[in-house]
Amino acid sequence: MATREPDLVKTGVAGLDEILLGGVRRNNNILVEGPPGSGKTTLGLAFIQAGAARLDQPGVIVSFELDSEKLLRDAEGFEWDLAGEVERGRVKILETTPDVLLEQLRIEDGVFGQELAAIGARRLFIDGMTPLRLYAEANGISYRESIHRLIEELTRFGITSLVTSEREDGAGVPHERYVFDTIIALDQVQSERGLRRSIAVTKSRGQDFIGGTHTLRIAGGTGIEVYRRVQSRPKIIADQPTSTTRVSTGSTGLDALMEGGVYKGSITLVSGISGTGKTVSGAQFLSHGARNGKKGLLVTLDEHPRQLIRNATTLGFDLERLIDEEKIFIHYESPLELELDVHFDKIARLVEDNGIELVVCDSVAVYQMHGGRQANDFLYALASFFKQRLCTVFFNYESPELLGVSQISRELQGSHLVDNIVLLNYVEISTKLRRAICVPKVRGTNNVQTTHEFVIEAGGIHLLPPEEDSEAAVPQLPFSYYYGLLARSPARRAPVIEEAVMHGDKLPQGDSDDVDR
Repeated sequence: MATREPDLVKTGVAGLDEILLGGVRRNNNILVEGPPGSGKTTLGLAFIQAGAARLDQPGVIVSFELDSEKLLRDAEGFEWDLAGEVERGRVKILETTPDVLLEQLRIEDGVFGQELAAIGARRLFIDGMTPLRLYAEANGISYRESIHRLIEELTRFGITSLVTSEREDGAGVPHERYVFDTIIALDQVQSERGLRRSIAVTKSRGQDFIGGTHTLRIAGGTGIEVYRRVQSRPKIIADQPTSTTRVSTGSTGLDALMEGGVYKGSITLVSGISGTGKTVSGAQFLSHGARNGKKGLLVTLDEHPRQLIRNATTLGFDLERLIDEEKIFIHYESPLELELDVHFDKIARLVEDNGIELVVCDSVAVYQMHGGRQANDFLYALASFFKQRLCTVFFNYESPELLGVSQISRELQGSHLVDNIVLLNYVEISTKLRRAICVPKVRGTNNVQTTHEFVIEAGGIHLLPPEEDSEAAVPQLPFSYYYGLLARSPARRAPVIEEAVMHGDKLPQGDSDDVDR
């Protein structure tokens, strides 16, 4: 009894098959359209190469403009052994002209059909439709009838085909869009940061697929890389896992403010101006977790890993050893080259492949560079992914305010995604800047909402007892005298007034101890 072929045929391009929810319907005719340079021919070659080399589906390539040597050269640049598949009789390249192809389609048992049958072709790639249209128009042949004849013959041969076409903006809806089963649109945009390519499935008869615009890359060694848009990932998960297990932040004092730490699977936003200790707290969190058997991931967009490792060493964190032992992983990408779909995919693979339990993203403010809604959707998808896997996460966010915090974030509307918020900032008392920490939000916890002074020393951040003052050459007010961490303009007095209040002296005539200067 013959084995029935599967209803879905994989294209062989992993990310594209994910968008198509497994592949296209068997015997579908696929139209790939886009401007020059968007990757149409490369996608067609990938379709044929994957079929012959990995999916036991021999294929035929019909080329009107590129000779076989150029096609084989292009394939070799992606490390595809297309030439070897040709030698093994798994792939056939036909160099022809539009008039010959149209003539062969009129012959029921013509040479074209014989070539397909000779290698048992299950796939066909025609590159492309534009020469066919130009020939028909120049010779008074109905292009519409030619398209219908092509589709009828491809259906008769019982193979899955992929045909490319140049997209002409403003020229109306091309007729082929009506007759092809699946339409894949490619595009490219030249930005200040380089060329960005995209891919979208706009139609596929008889099946569901993931709509919207996804990221496409053409890379040496792999050819076509497709990354589904992060916004398409589940945003509401009915079986969202939860845990009552507490995870230490690595700081005994901070844990105490949060009733023993944060819940496993929670997301903590650590917000503060540069230099207040966000990265230090992240290294402390991951290092403590590694010592307790929890693998961690540091996603850094602000600092190069070598610089992070060097700085952590001065505080007693041996990140390099933990990285060598695969207890901590570091993923670094330059903000200037960041593509959010690709970035998400790399993070997800690192987490899934290495059993990551703790994650620090330093800093999520970088995502603002990609614009409001896109950055917010990215963070929502990332948070959902982490929560589904019960990863415990720190999102570091650089606040633009040096003294005081009037808002968590203005451009990045992400605070509603997080379970816990830790604020780090400087406070200015007399002539000295001191560091302050408070925890205004911890879901499911009766957290201590008191502002504390802390220092950065060996081992990370260390909270000081309420009235423990730092040593200073001049008298300092106790830290508890300061108020206004959550105010835009903290209350301040001139040093002469502070010293008078501290020592119980009378103020100069005309001054008042509640004057803000």
